[in-house]
Amino acid sequence: MRRAALAATTATALLATACGGGDGDGSAGNGPSHYLSLGDSLTVGVQPDDNGTLQETRDGYTDVLYRTLHDSDSTLRHERMGCGGEDTTSFLEGGNGQCEGEYEGMSQMEAAENFLDEHGEEVELVTLTIGGNNFTGCVEELGLEEEDGPAVDADCVEDGLERLRAELPEITERLSTAAGEDTRIVAMTYYNPFLAALLLEDGEETAGEAPEGTAEVEGGLPGDASVVEYATGVLEEMNESMRGTYADAGIDVADVADLFDSSDFEVPEDSETGMPANVQAVCDWTWMCDTAVGPDIHTNRAGAQEIAGLFEDRLR
Repeated sequence: MRRAALAATTATALLATACGGGDGDGSAGNGPSHYLSLGDSLTVGVQPDDNGTLQETRDGYTDVLYRTLHDSDSTLRHERMGCGGEDTTSFLEGGNGQCEGEYEGMSQMEAAENFLDEHGEEVELVTLTIGGNNFTGCVEELGLEEEDGPAVDADCVEDGLERLRAELPEITERLSTAAGEDTRIVAMTYYNPFLAALLLEDGEETAGEAPEGTAEVEGGLPGDASVVEYATGVLEEMNESMRGTYADAGIDVADVADLFDSSDFEVPEDSETGMPANVQAVCDWTWMCDTAVGPDIHTNRAGAQEIAGLFEDRLR
């Protein structure tokens, strides 16, 4: 739909704008310049392989973004600290079993602070993707083939929101302090992968229809609430909280929720599938509608390119 790559003629201007000026040859310091990416599985390009097994790749949005920036500054180095399963609590405190050995006994926050302290003005850009995993454990089933749809634990979701409100401000404050005024920081909001549940009807996939009762929701929610209605409300609340926190910290936001048309339930007039714009984006840019190796919430290559392009826009 949008750009798959950035033209070489704009890459130099992009890096200069994104990374505080300079002449693109690493002259801001005596050594190489650095791009530090922090966060969860989206940061490290996790995708299902041909057998549906999740694995890290070099096709995440941070890798796509780095390759674009590297085109205009060959001294740029990518320090990729993300880790699958990381949420705001484990980002601050550690304890994520998937990250054992990643940070020499430190949390990702502490490792980031150490890197920023060591490399100082050489760090031109920091990207942050954190908060989505505060909620992924609250969904018991992902499969589109499930007749009753996913089951959601509302108490778990509320806990995730509370931790996000309490912990993200600490993350942004510590990160901004460690990075200093001359380092650009860009964070992102999240898309809603559970929009794919709109394709459910009696356990079968359909296009453009949203049957009632597509989800079983636990924890005191109305019995007729669908997972899409509920997930949309949660994602909107989560993303608004994140936007406010990032604004308070002076951190730029790549609004991925907007990129994915997350709140647009209208079917475009030129649609060939009959799906709403937001569902179409999730099907096009994630593995949620791929029943061969999914469904899986992570972005595919096309989605990673779109998110990288959004970060490029923000850096300009």
